[in-house]
Order: sequence, then structure tokens, then C-alpha cells
Amino acid sequence: MAKRKKWLLIIITLLVLIQFIRPARNYKSVIAGNTLDRITLVPDSVHELLKHACFDCHSNNTVYPWYANVQPVGWWLANHIKEGKEELNFDEFAGYTSKRQIKKLDEIKRTVHERSMPLSSYTWIHTNARLTTAERDLISGWAAKVKDSLSAANK
Repeated sequence: MAKRKKWLLIIITLLVLIQFIRPARNYKSVIAGNTLDRITLVPDSVHELLKHACFDCHSNNTVYPWYANVQPVGWWLANHIKEGKEELNFDEFAGYTSKRQIKKLDEIKRTVHERSMPLSSYTWIHTNARLTTAERDLISGWAAKVKDSLSAANK
């Protein structure tokens, strides 16, 4: 019994101590000059959908839930956001090469249409990020149109 209490005390102590090791937050107070809307018109309806369903992981500004303050969950979220931004960052989109922009627009169209984005682990808690079929069609159609426009301009 004493051995169990000792291990329980060690585990509790470690859990308390790791709360002081916090990852950096994904927040920039200055809006970058390379945002998506610098190269193309983003209709308000599409922008609102992207904002609620994509920007937390794919922009330079994340709205953090309360549980991001609890470690190790905060570490997992920070890593997830870092990976999301490496894959696609709407705040840096205009800085991509035209080839990469076209590829990313095609991926947006495909992943939204196939329901692989936004992730179910995200929409489980962020209910406003759950996209209807009509909203998915709107984003996919917009991405396809912009992709075609950029492709034609780069021929």
C-alpha cells in the first residue's frame, strides 16, 4: 500500500510540474502581407467558413480552448498546429510559389469534399467547424475556381 501511495505522489507531482512547461502560442498581432486574399478574392461566405473550420490550425492566429492550458494536451495541440501550418498556412499563402498555391488549392478542394478536413478530432469539440454538404461544396467550388484561374494565368 505504501508503494502505491509513493507512486501516486510521484505521478501527481510530475503532473503538477509539467504545467509550468508551456508551448509558445500561435498568435501574431500583425497581419502578414502574404495572406490568401492578397492574391485572390475570397467571398465573405467562404472566408467565414475557412475562419471557423480551418484557421485555428492553418493560420498564424489560433483561438485556444481552455484545455490548451492543461499539459500535456497543450503540447499536443501546439504540435498539431505546427504541423497544420507547415502543410498549409492561409496567412502565408501569397508567399508560396504559384505551383504550390495551385497544389494547395487542389488539396483544399479534395480534402474538404472528401470530408478529411476539418479533422473529426477538431469538429468533435468545435461544433461551428462542422461543415454541411452545401458548405463543403461552396469551399470546394471556390478552391477549384481559384485554382483554375491561377493555372490559366501561369500558362
